[in-house]
Amino acid sequence: MPDVHDVRFLTVAEVAEIMRVSKMTVYRLVHAGELPAIRFGRSYRVPESAVAAAMRTPNADVG
Repeated sequence: MPDVHDVRFLTVAEVAEIMRVSKMTVYRLVHAGELPAIRFGRSYRVPESAVAAAMRTPNADVG
């Protein structure tokens, strides 16, 4: 387990930019439990490692 000082947290806007999706999509992923996040006051922070893991996992929503 990495030391808490080694974890880099990203804002929802930063995650959206990295993943090339809207901020609303990031919020949906967080609320659905598909993207882990920590709430600080009224905002969310997502561990950078969780974003990297989500980007490595193939996910197709066909419908």
